[in-house]
Amino acid sequence: MSSEITASQIAAWNKELRGKSPLEITAWAVSQARGRAIVSTNFRPYEAVVLHLATQSQSDIPVLWVDHGYNRPATYKHAEELRKHLGLNLKAYLPKITSAHRDAVDGPIPSPDNEEGLKKFSALMKLEPFQRGMRELAPTIWITALRKVQNPNRAELDIVSADANFNSLKISPVFYLSDAEMEAYLAEHHLPNEWDYFDPAKADEKRECGLHATWGGTAATAAA
Repeated sequence: MSSEITASQIAAWNKELRGKSPLEITAWAVSQARGRAIVSTNFRPYEAVVLHLATQSQSDIPVLWVDHGYNRPATYKHAEELRKHLGLNLKAYLPKITSAHRDAVDGPIPSPDNEEGLKKFSALMKLEPFQRGMRELAPTIWITALRKVQNPNRAELDIVSADANFNSLKISPVFYLSDAEMEAYLAEHHLPNEWDYFDPAKADEKRECGLHATWGGTAATAAA
């Protein structure tokens, strides 16, 4: 991300984009990237929306996915269905150790009340491979499916935000969409959804895994 981009410039973009459609926002993001845009996904519910938007704007856009090895079968099947349906240019990044290896050494996935354990798990199995992917793909624009309604931390963001962890401009074209609007988009474009998703690095929906939190960058580097 260019150091010349200021907070006032980001504020101006957010004001300009607030009245645009998600597709218009996505197309704007791709146009700003000069060939260096990516979209990230974890194939959770409603991810098909942002993946459809991204591929409509750039058919071969790299899709960064961290496959930490703990996804449920339904999520893997959903990922494969979307890969074929949308022709995704999927870039899968895996942790340096397998889930079976980690479980044998460290035991079961940490419980929701084990904050230190969850952060260690996230750094090893999710943040390090994501940081590796971002380093190799080197995007200037990172398109995400973040939404205001997801949790308090994300509610403080906006359509455009600077990401210090991964040195890119983060664009969230569906930031202000409700669940009902996301459902309507899926129905309009005949896109599948997946409700069996589980993120072991978060433990619950109000917690951040670190990708979109300040501590994530440091944790990823330490796990490398």
